Amino acid sequence: QVINATADAIVIEFEKPEWEMSYTAGQFLTLITDINGESVRRAYSLCTSPLVDEYPAVTVKRVENGKMSNHLNDNLKAGDKIQVLEPMGNFTTTVDANKKRHLIMFAGGSGITPMMGISKSILHAEPDSIISLIYANRNLESVIFKSEFDKLEDEYEGRMHVIHVLDDAPINWQGESGLLNEEMLQKILDRIPNWGNDQTQYLMCGPEGMMKNVEQYLENFGVDKANVYKESFVQGTIDKAEKKTGETAQGQEYEVTILFDGEEHKFPVPADKSILETALDLDIDLPFSCQSGLCTACRGKLLSGTVRMEEDEGLSDAEKEEGFILNCVGHPTSPDVKIEIG
Repeated sequence: QVINATADAIVIEFEKPEWEMSYTAGQFLTLITDINGESVRRAYSLCTSPLVDEYPAVTVKRVENGKMSNHLNDNLKAGDKIQVLEPMGNFTTTVDANKKRHLIMFAGGSGITPMMGISKSILHAEPDSIISLIYANRNLESVIFKSEFDKLEDEYEGRMHVIHVLDDAPINWQGESGLLNEEMLQKILDRIPNWGNDQTQYLMCGPEGMMKNVEQYLENFGVDKANVYKESFVQGTIDKAEKKTGETAQGQEYEVTILFDGEEHKFPVPADKSILETALDLDIDLPFSCQSGLCTACRGKLLSGTVRMEEDEGLSDAEKEEGFILNCVGHPTSPDVKIEIG
């Protein structure tokens, strides 16, 4: 079914596909559909928990000039079929009934989507854990899942605490209003339980400016980066034609070997193209979604050689240390590059 979450956002609930789909709360699905004769794919976070919800669902908020988001909001209806790739993404947490922790979540706009699924899983399966959610929005009308979080607060009283922050609050608003800056963060965090660094984890998903404010505040506050998890917005495919005028390629052409799905592919990658872009030009079907270095759908492990990435925001520090790279923004910088996907 298709549910109107707000005036500019829908929740798409899927019937279980023919293939067995397992996922972890916080992951995303890549949707693929034909729009005016063009195959378009976008990544959308799951807003459900496999421990609680019978059917998986994603939230799609309109993006200005967004090809896929506007198409889905305007046209999708119950009973329609859409191609979906298997769940991916690392913005997850291992649920353990023996854990006792405090999850402090920061969400902005549609960044609430993965937080909903994670919240359900934690509240359901970790009886000694609590959640404090700081949720920033433009106005009251744009708040996604307000009634659902109200219900969670009632059902898990004392364990689920939601603090709404509105840029443009109504006159009778009793909550916080203004930007989620250092002053606001200090005010809010002073109000919530302090379980200490060892038992507290911080999750964030939202606009870049909001996340930078939160990251800087937590760093100044002495929070260990290992306890901070973030998910960047994935809002569409890079338009290669919009690269800055005069931007020049760095490096030279090198051959790359890709190991994927039991097959080995060897091909030269020009200096002005990414590994993924070159593979797709050669009709080599590799996994991808955002093409922006954010969603990690194209992630591979570098077995040999060196690769330069234009953007590595989607990878954690641990993943980088283990040798993972993103093919959509990756360029070989040595002649012996070998990458394993999957």
